[in-house]
Amino acid sequence: MNVEVRPSKEEDIPSLRVWMREKGILRWFPMVREIEVMDAIRYWQSFLPVGSGLTAVVDGEPAGMALIYVQPFEKTKHQALFVIVVGEKFRGNGVGTKLIKELIKLGKEKFHLKFLHLEVYEFHPAIRLYERLGFKEYGRHPKFLKEPDGTFYDQIKMEREL
Repeated sequence: MNVEVRPSKEEDIPSLRVWMREKGILRWFPMVREIEVMDAIRYWQSFLPVGSGLTAVVDGEPAGMALIYVQPFEKTKHQALFVIVVGEKFRGNGVGTKLIKELIKLGKEKFHLKFLHLEVYEFHPAIRLYERLGFKEYGRHPKFLKEPDGTFYDQIKMEREL
């Protein structure tokens, strides 16, 4: 599978909306209701003019997106949180790996980040990928996420020095 990565554009946002509605995806995000999903997408979209978003493309079709939430304050702009979503039909084909590697490069070269971090919930299948790419757990927030059925999940905080 030939994966190209380019800066995200407004035209990519409809794909993000589709992926956020895929069965089971919201298990890995804090949103439940449609309005929460739409708010999260609008927040993601607000970073596009900054140039901190990347889109993976396979055969001309968006396959995944990743975004660095660039910090505006002098004392915190050396580090940033990132988020990633890969469309269901593209998972397990290196799309996430390629996106994260390019995001690391973008964070280091364009935004001069020293640290890139993420927040993931326990049992998330991508934890092994993050570890392979050099991210290490640095903390946990017990029972951070509460599913509608009452199940709690810990939030795992991971970081990589750039």
